This record gives sequence, structure tokens and C-alpha cells, in this order.
Amino acid sequence: MGDKTPLYESHVALGGRMVDFAGWQMPVQYSGVIEEHEAVRSRVGIFDVSHMGEIIFEGPGALETLNLLVTNDLARCENGQAQYSALLNDDGGIIDDIVVYRFSATRLLVCVNASGRQKDFAAFSARAKCRQESDDWAQIAVQGPLAAELVGSLADSDVAGIGTYRFAEGKIHGIPCIVARTGYTGEDGFELFCRPDNAPKLWDLLLTRGRPYGILPCGLGARDSLRLEMAYRLYGNDMDDRVTPLEAGLGWIVKLDKPDFVGKRALVAQKTAGLKRKLAGFKLTGRGIARHGYPVLQGNVRVGEVTSGTFSPTLKEPIGLAYLPNALAEPDTEFQVEIRGKPIDAVVVPTPFLTREP
Repeated sequence: MGDKTPLYESHVALGGRMVDFAGWQMPVQYSGVIEEHEAVRSRVGIFDVSHMGEIIFEGPGALETLNLLVTNDLARCENGQAQYSALLNDDGGIIDDIVVYRFSATRLLVCVNASGRQKDFAAFSARAKCRQESDDWAQIAVQGPLAAELVGSLADSDVAGIGTYRFAEGKIHGIPCIVARTGYTGEDGFELFCRPDNAPKLWDLLLTRGRPYGILPCGLGARDSLRLEMAYRLYGNDMDDRVTPLEAGLGWIVKLDKPDFVGKRALVAQKTAGLKRKLAGFKLTGRGIARHGYPVLQGNVRVGEVTSGTFSPTLKEPIGLAYLPNALAEPDTEFQVEIRGKPIDAVVVPTPFLTREP
């Protein structure tokens, strides 16, 4: 059945359709994926992301120690700033993609994927002193163009001043929270970290006070279609420990000018030799929807594999991500995706699929 988040009973009461995800009972949808997707794009939606994990690095030298274990450079991260990064193995493969919240040089919180709660902690603790706090936190994501107005109406302090990928400690209607302006949808919004016993109260409060904003509870289905429109990678689909961040198109979170970090030597060697494949975005020009694991064909020869695919509710067309040989990964390159034994035409396009006016 899987573990249950502190909001499990709330999901059931709201009629959420529960599925197993990374060992957790999570809602895949409530009213419907498209309706929930459109609520986040146009108004505001909330997600339970309490299945994510939290690992703490604390004490003298904490920043320097953690900086040797991740690809991005925490020395360039300010107090109160969140930084997207990756944890690698010695071969440069991605153990997990993570977000590091820097409170100070002596206190950092690493947010990991649900599947990374134990393996990330094992990888970190094998090389450094850290603390597992995944069961001590719940997380609620509030996403959409009206998210700031809603959260601001409930906050005991000004949240409008929290910049993108910044965070602050405060209270939401008296509930102590870490209020982080991060997200996984491409919209403005916040992730609210609170203690598990406060999560149901906070969830209900957001739904009640969010009614005038047209709020909807949202499940994994909408979360996936929203993130894919932005070409945000999903661990386990678009990357794993057999893929490097350079191949996954995440070179921007790899700082090879850092003195050292786990996996650096392998990435330097790969960059010097040149990539043989990379993750590319595509749209189907034929009928069908590409799904994870579908073969990519060129002249009836399998040359790659779809990692993520869906029908975009915003763009009204099928989109996806796939690993392709470098020669085929350039925009406007045509190929086929094998769907139920039939080759369906596709074309490489720039990502993100959905762009926003500045």
C-alpha cells in the first residue's frame, strides 16, 4: 500500500484517487487532471508534497562539507537562498536532483525526492555528518498566478518580498513554516514546510481561504503535465544514476570550476570527450501520445528512448522528452516514436515547451 503522508485522510475525504508513488499513497487526481492543470495555470492550486525528504547539515564547516558532495556551488548561494543541484556517484551518474536551502554557513536543509529519502541519506552520511529529518516535515506546494495573493493574505509577515528561489521562516495564520518561493510548475508560488501535525490544519485553511481565488487541490497527474510543459526533469524518468547531468541538460547546475566535488572527474572526462547523447524535447506531428520507455526510431532503427510524454493541456498537443544521439538532438530534426508497434512522426523542438512573457 505504501506509506501515508500526514494529509492522507484529507485526500480521501476530498475524493482523491490514491495511487502508489515511490512507496507513498498519493492522490493522482481529484476533479480531473486537465481541470487541476488549468487551475494552476490560471488561478491557484495546492499539492501535497510531504513525501519529499529533508536532510540537515549543521555545525562548523557544514557548508564546505556539503559543497564537496553536490554539483552546484554553495559558496555562491546566499543565506536565505535556495539552490538547485545534484548529488552524483563517482561515475557522474545522478543519485538525485535536490534543492539546498541555505539558512547559514552552519545550517543547510537538503530537500530530496521521495525515492531519495534513504539512498540520498546513505550517500551523504557515508562521506559526511548529517541528520535525517524526513519524518519531521510536511510540505504543501501552493502554485499559480494567485498563489502570492492567497499566501500573503494568511501570512503573519510580508511574503511578497521573498524572491524567486528564496525563503524565510515565518508563520501562516499562526502556524510556523519555512516559506520558500520555489516550485515545480512554471508558475509563481510557494512551498510551505511545516511540522506534520500542523499539515492538515494548514491544508484545510488554504482550501477554505482559497475559495474566492478558485483554488483546487491537485494531484500527481497535474503536477506531471505542468512540469513537463516547462521541461522540468523528473527523477526516475528523465534521469537516474546511469545518466550524467551533462546528458540530462543540467550543465547549468554543474560548476566544474569548483575545486572538487563527487563525480567531478567523470564529468570533466565526459565533457572533454564530448557527449554522445542528450535529452531533447519533441512534439509528435502524428497522432498519439508518447510515454516513458517508448522507443525512438530513425529509419526503423532504435536510436533512443522517450523518458516523459503527455498531452499538453495548455498547448493542446502531445509533447515529450527523449534521449537522442547528439546528431539527432537539434531542433527541427525529425524522427519517429514507436507507439503500440507503429512509428509515429515527431520533431525536436526547443524547451521549455511553454514560455511566459517577462
